[in-house]
Amino acid sequence: MPQSATPLNPRVREVTERIRERSRDTRAAYLERMRGQARGPARTRLSCTNLAHGFAASSAADKEVLKALRGPNLGIVTAYNDMLSAHQPYERFPGLIRHAAREAHATAQVAGGVPAMCDGVTQGQPGMELSLFSREVIAMATGIALSHGMFDAALCLGVCDKIVPGLLIGALAFGQLPTIFVPAGPMPSGLPNKEKARIRQLFAEGKVGREALLQSEADSYHSAGTCTFYGTANSNQMLMEVMGLHLPGSAFVPPNTPLRDALTAAAARRAARITALGEQYLPLAHVIDERSIVNAVVGLLATGGSTNHTLHIVAIAKAAGIRIDWDDFSELSAVVPLLARIYPNGSADVNHFHAAGGVGFLVRELLEAGLMHGEVPTVAGAGLAHYTQEPWLSNEGLAWRDAPANSGDREVLRRATDPFSADGGLKLLRGNLGRAIIKVSAVKPEHRSVQAPARVFHSQDEVLEAFKQGALSRDVVVVVRFQGPRANGMPELHGLTPALTSLQSKGHRVGLVTDGRMSGASGAVPAAIHLTPEAVCGGPIGRIRDGDLIRLDSHAGVLEARVSEEEWNRRETASADLSANAFGMGRELFGLLRAHAAPAEQGGGVC
Repeated sequence: MPQSATPLNPRVREVTERIRERSRDTRAAYLERMRGQARGPARTRLSCTNLAHGFAASSAADKEVLKALRGPNLGIVTAYNDMLSAHQPYERFPGLIRHAAREAHATAQVAGGVPAMCDGVTQGQPGMELSLFSREVIAMATGIALSHGMFDAALCLGVCDKIVPGLLIGALAFGQLPTIFVPAGPMPSGLPNKEKARIRQLFAEGKVGREALLQSEADSYHSAGTCTFYGTANSNQMLMEVMGLHLPGSAFVPPNTPLRDALTAAAARRAARITALGEQYLPLAHVIDERSIVNAVVGLLATGGSTNHTLHIVAIAKAAGIRIDWDDFSELSAVVPLLARIYPNGSADVNHFHAAGGVGFLVRELLEAGLMHGEVPTVAGAGLAHYTQEPWLSNEGLAWRDAPANSGDREVLRRATDPFSADGGLKLLRGNLGRAIIKVSAVKPEHRSVQAPARVFHSQDEVLEAFKQGALSRDVVVVVRFQGPRANGMPELHGLTPALTSLQSKGHRVGLVTDGRMSGASGAVPAAIHLTPEAVCGGPIGRIRDGDLIRLDSHAGVLEARVSEEEWNRRETASADLSANAFGMGRELFGLLRAHAAPAEQGGGVC
C-alpha cells in the first residue's frame, strides 16, 4: 500500500526526536525486558499440570488443539458488563472470536475480565473519586489475565474512559505479545446535542424540573453502544486507530450489525497470523513507539479530543518506556489544525463524523499534510496508509476501500487545507500558579482570555450551591482546589459546565481554575485544568484567596494570580479536611493509590 510522500512537518519531527532522546534509556530498558519471545506456542513452557489446568474447561475439539502444542491460543481480555451501554455488546464477542480463531487453526479463551465503571453514572457522585484509579486497577487486572502464560496474542475488548488506557497499559507489560483492540461501536444518534445542552442549562437555572431533564438524558443515551458525544470513550477509539491497534475503520461501526461482527471475526484471524508462530510476528512493543505516541497526540489535537488524554497518553507512553510531557502536546498543537467539530466542540456526534468520512478521511489528510508518521508498524500491516481506508461488506465478504475523497459535511469534518482553526486548541498554561492544560476548541475567541476576581471552593457541590444562591453572578474565576489525584482521586468536575456556561451567557467574564479534571466535556467556558502541583501537595493554587485577581490567558499561555511577589511569598498554603473523601462507596480501598499517585503531568496514576 502506498505511503504518503509528503515530508514530515519539521515541528512534528523535532518533537519526536526530542521524545526519542529523552526516552533513550527507559525505552531501551523496556525493549530489553520484552525480548526473548521463543518460537512455538507460549504454553509449551508450562508443565503438564499447568497446562491441564489451563484447558480443563475447553471444548473437546479445542482441548485437542491445545494439547497438540502447535497452533496459537488467543487471550481475550474483556471489559464486558451489561450496565454500560458501550460494553453490553461485548457479551457476544467471545463466541464470535472463538469461531473465527478455529477457522484460523487457532484457539481462543477469555483470559480474564476487567472492571468497567461508567463516568456517566458516577458523575458528581462519590464513586467518581474511583474513576481515574480504575485505570490502574484495569491495568493490573489485565496483567493478571495475561500472567498465565497460555497465550500467544491478546484481544482487548474495551471502549470507555479509563478502560482502554488501562487495558493498553496492562498489555504493554506483556509487550512481547501481539495485541489487537476490538471496539464495539456507538449507539444510534439520539436527542440532538444542542437540545441536550439547552435542557441541562435550563435545569441549572431552575427553569425546568428533574422530569424534563431525565427525559432529555434518556433520549440522548438510549440503547446499546457508546455514548455518541466526543468525550474520552470516543477519543479512545480514534486513538486506537491512529496508533495502529484497531483494524482500519472499525472504531465507529455500530454494534450488532453484520459489518461489526465481520470486523470482530477478522480481528481474531489477524491476531492468529501475527503471533510468534508465523512469519508476520508483530509484538505490541514494536507497534507502540515514539512515532505512534506522537501520532496519538496529533490525532487528539486534530479532532478536539478529550483532555483526559493529557493524562492517559502520558501514562501509556510511560508503560512503553517513553517519556512525554505537556510541552510536547502544546508544541504539536501549534502546528496541528482542527479538522473535526464533534460535540462538545460542535453540534454533530460521532455517527455524523463517521458518515462524513470518519477516521479514514482524517488520517489521509494528516498524512498528506506531513503531520503524522506514515512509516509505522500497525496490526493491519506496515504503514499508517492502511488507516486511510474504510471497511465494507462486498459480495465476497469483508473488504476495505479508500475513505471518501471529500468530506460529506464540512460543518463536521474538513481538509487540512481548510481547517476549522489553524491549531489544535489544546494549550499549556504557565505562571505563578503552576502548569495547567486548557482546551479552547469549543471556546469562542472572545472568551479565551479572562481576568477577574477569584472565588475559591473546595468542592464541586460548594460551587453549585453558590451558583444557586446567585453569589457568582458577576465576573469571576472559579477556583476549585483539592481535586487532584492525591487529594481525592481527581474526579471529573463537568457538573460545573451548565452553571458556568449560564453565567457566561449572561455577559459575565467567567473562568475556571482547578487541579481536577473536566474530561471530554470541557466546553465553552475557559478552564485551566489538571493544575500541577496540586493543592494537597502544597501547590500554589493553595495560596489563592477570594478576591485575588486571576489572569487566565490562553493566547499568551499564562495562568497567574496577580498578587505582589512579596504578598504571594508571605502566604501560607491552605489546607483542607479530606477525611470525608477517604471512606464510603469503596474509597477506603484506594488509600494506597491516592497516597502514591503521580502528578497529573506524569499521568496521575501509579502504574
